Amino acid sequence: MARRRKKSFRTPKAVRRQTRKRKMGVAERRKREFTYRGHTLVELQAMPLWADEGDEETLAIIDLLSARARRSLSRTLSRENEHLLDRIRNSGENDVVRTHRRDMVILPEMVGKKVSVHNGRQFVQVDIQPEMIGGFLGDYALTRNRGTHSGPGVGATRSSKHVALK
Repeated sequence: MARRRKKSFRTPKAVRRQTRKRKMGVAERRKREFTYRGHTLVELQAMPLWADEGDEETLAIIDLLSARARRSLSRTLSRENEHLLDRIRNSGENDVVRTHRRDMVILPEMVGKKVSVHNGRQFVQVDIQPEMIGGFLGDYALTRNRGTHSGPGVGATRSSKHVALK
């Protein structure tokens, strides 16, 4: 006995939309190329982190970052953050770098790497994406869990105080 496929009902509007897509040759939506403040990822990775003191024409990554990230990088990286950056640079494609440094700014050269950031209890693996540039590692390893509540308990409302005897 052959099974019949259930006939799905499509609205006339959906049918027209489908034929229009077929006619135009649009198979799927194209993914836009990533840009950060008007610069592609390749351009960002080619930029220096800091500009030379006498050279105002050269654009550096620090000039593009938000004020908070720019302020934390303005006095150079701390020794621990510099060590973390070296470890990330030297790590392979699938290597995971474990760290407690939640205050490290995500730079373009870190994109594509895997970092496990400590959230106070355990290490949370973070795959660094281009959209994360300018953020901090700690932004992606949450320290607090979302609270979940069940229904009200006995005595929570006036009506729940009176329990029927029989």
